[in-house]
Parts: sequence; structure tokens; C-alpha cells
Amino acid sequence: MAAKSSLKDVPAGVIYGKLVDGMREYMAREGFKKVVLGLSGGIDSAVTCCIAVAAAGKENVLGLSMPSRYSSKESITLAEALAGNLGIEFKVIPISGIYDSYLGALEKHLGGDETREIEVYHQNIQARIRGNVLMAFSNRYGHLVVATGNRSEAMMGYCTLYGDTVGGLAVISDLLKAEVYRLAEYINGSGEIIPRQTIDKVPSAELKPGQKDEDSLPPYSVLDEVLGLHLDEKVTPEELKSRGFDPGTVDRIISSIKMSEYKRKQCPEGIKVRP
Repeated sequence: MAAKSSLKDVPAGVIYGKLVDGMREYMAREGFKKVVLGLSGGIDSAVTCCIAVAAAGKENVLGLSMPSRYSSKESITLAEALAGNLGIEFKVIPISGIYDSYLGALEKHLGGDETREIEVYHQNIQARIRGNVLMAFSNRYGHLVVATGNRSEAMMGYCTLYGDTVGGLAVISDLLKAEVYRLAEYINGSGEIIPRQTIDKVPSAELKPGQKDEDSLPPYSVLDEVLGLHLDEKVTPEELKSRGFDPGTVDRIISSIKMSEYKRKQCPEGIKVRP
């Protein structure tokens, strides 16, 4: 029997409604009229953008595509298609030149050059550049920056402080990855708003060549199940292992939850949908 905090039996429409209402209430409370967010062409930013449009109105939402040299053309096209389907303002601001200037200033101090494997700091610089661009629009025009990370990523620390965690509100931070996909299908229930390719493509931060989320995380199907059982239903690591989950995977997930707590404490306020 699922615990009361599980969303398994909660209709997607109810979850969607709570997120829209929560965002609308937050904006009214804090005095925001307009929203800006990064559109990566991925599922998380797409669902977040749809919620923002429902909460604030399409005329009050700005989507920014901020491609780097590692961004696929498909991602830019999908971000533009989503913006067109929603009728929001959309801008493309490439960050490769800014990224190059960062490396030009830092590489002699941090060592090496870009001919070697892309390191974590190379990846995080890109995320932080995007955060700075979003905050520039917020400071200039008074927009609310919304973060687009989900619960699965946050629990594992798969996010960049001062980068993709930047903003005033983390709209889908209480949703596991599978629940984000469920909302995407709900949003498309009356016609394609989120491009089908966005839903079907392999999740990737696109911060280095050929990157996939599962290079750093367990498969989402396993990760979400372990997180749901452990966090929502209070199943212990020992019980998880006795249920057939790989012991190494369980230990890795539990360890990551503990080690990334400092990140979660610095993340924007989220909208709680779990009872």
C-alpha cells in the first residue's frame, strides 16, 4: 500500500492544477507579472513552460534558448517549436563566445586545454553562464526566473549551484522524472503542445559531447522507484535490497541524497504537491 505522500494515484490533471495555482499564488505574493526561463528542448523545461503559461498568460512568458557548442540543432528547434505552440516570446542567445572567454581567463590557472576531456568545471561554467543570462533579464525587466529541475535530479545532486538552480521558484521540484513525463502526456491530451520528439528523446544536459543523464545517474526507471519507496513510503535501504534492488545502486542513491543536501538547501523555493 502506497504511503499518503505518493502521487501514484493522484490524477495528472490534479497535479497540474496544483502547480499552476501554486505558481500563480507565488507570483501574486511576490509581485511578479512576467516570467523568464531557459528552454533547452528537454522535457523538464517544456513542462515548466506550459505551467508558466497557464499561470501567467502567454503574453507574460519569455523563453530563452542558450545553446553552446555542445547543444544539438534538434534541441534548439524543439525549444522554438514549443514556444511557437504556446505563443510565447522566444529568443536565442548563444553562449559559446562567453564560454570561450571564461576558459581563456581560467585555463592557465586551472590547467590543461580544451583538447582534453571536458571536465566538470567546464560543464558547470556553461550552466552558470545560462543562469547569469536569465538573471540579467530578471534584473533588467523584473521577470521572475523559474528553475526547471525535477525531484529525481535534486535528490541526486544532479544540478549546478548558481546555474540551473538559479531563480525565485522551482516549479517542478516536487516531481520525479516519471511524473514529469506523465504531466507532459496530460498537457498534450488535446493536441501536441510539447513536441513529441521532446518527450521521446534521451534526457541529456548537453554539456559535453554525447552526454546522457544516465552517464551520471542510475536509469530513471530504477532511480524513481527507489526514491519513491525510500522518501515517500519510508522503505529502508536494507528493505530495498531485500526486494531485489541492486545493493550497489541502493547505496549509491542513498549516499547521493545525503551528500547533496547542501545543494538542496540553496535551491529556490518549490511548489509542494505531495500531501
